Amino acid sequence: MKLLRYGEPGAEKPGLLHADGTIRDLSGLIDDLSGANLAPEKLAELASADADALPVVDGSPRLGPVVSGTGKFVCIGLNFADHAAESGMEVPPEPVIFMKATSAICGPDDPIIIPRGSDKTDWEVELAVIIGKKAKYVSEAEAMDHVAGYAVTNDVSERAFQIERSGQWTKGKSCDNFGQLGPWLVTCDEIPDPQNLGMWLTVNGEKMQDGSTTTMVYGVAFLVHYLSQFMTLHPGDVISTGTPPGVGLGLKPPRYLKAGDVVELGIEGLGQQRQDVIAD
Repeated sequence: MKLLRYGEPGAEKPGLLHADGTIRDLSGLIDDLSGANLAPEKLAELASADADALPVVDGSPRLGPVVSGTGKFVCIGLNFADHAAESGMEVPPEPVIFMKATSAICGPDDPIIIPRGSDKTDWEVELAVIIGKKAKYVSEAEAMDHVAGYAVTNDVSERAFQIERSGQWTKGKSCDNFGQLGPWLVTCDEIPDPQNLGMWLTVNGEKMQDGSTTTMVYGVAFLVHYLSQFMTLHPGDVISTGTPPGVGLGLKPPRYLKAGDVVELGIEGLGQQRQDVIAD
C-alpha cells in the first residue's frame, strides 16, 4: 500500500493512493496515520479493505508528512562510503547517530525555508524508515518485523550551524521545514529489498545526487537492531538512513541553496518531492 496524509498543516486526514492514481479517504477506517495505526494487524486491516469503495478525494490537495505524532526522528550520518569521502571523513566503525527535531517535519512539497543567518543550507535525499512495532533489544534477524514501511525524506542541513558553530549536529539539522517526509508511506510488501533502490536529487533541474541504497554502509535491518540497543523505537518513529554523494558541501567549490531555487528528489518505488526554496 501507499499510505498518505492530505490537507492543510495540522488538519491532515489519512488517505490511500489507489492503483488508478486517485487519493482515497481512509477517515472511515482510521483517525490518522499515527503510530497506533501502523501496527502489523492495523496495516493488514487496511490492506483488506475494498479500495474501490473508499471515497475519492477531489482535486490535488496538499500532502502532509506521512506519519503524525512522531516521537523521534533519528538520523544516521556518513552512512554512504562515497558521501563520507566527499565530506573528508572516515567511514565510522559504528553508525553515527544524531537527532532531528520533530518540529522540522513537514510535507513532501512544503518549501525549504532558509533560516535567518544561514548561508550554507544544503540538500540530502535519504531513505526514511517508519517504525510500526515497538523495538527494544531486537536482533538483526527480527528487525524488519518492526518496520511499517518507507518514505522519501530530505534531510535539509545548514552546514555552518552543523559544523562551524560548535557542539553536536542537531542544531544544523532541526530548523523549520528541514524534514520533508513523503509523499507516501510505502508498506514493506511493496519494497522487498530496501537495499536496492535508486535515489536522486536535482537543484533547478541539474542532477546533483544520483545514488543507490546498495552503497549504504549499514543497512536497514542492522540500523533498527543497532538503535534498539540504545533506545526503544516506538511506532511512528522515523529513521533517516543517510545520503549518497552529491551534497552541496562536497562540491568544489561548495554550493548551497538560495531563495528561488527548486529542489526535486525521489527514491525508486517511493515517489518524489518538489520544494521551492524561500527565505525566513
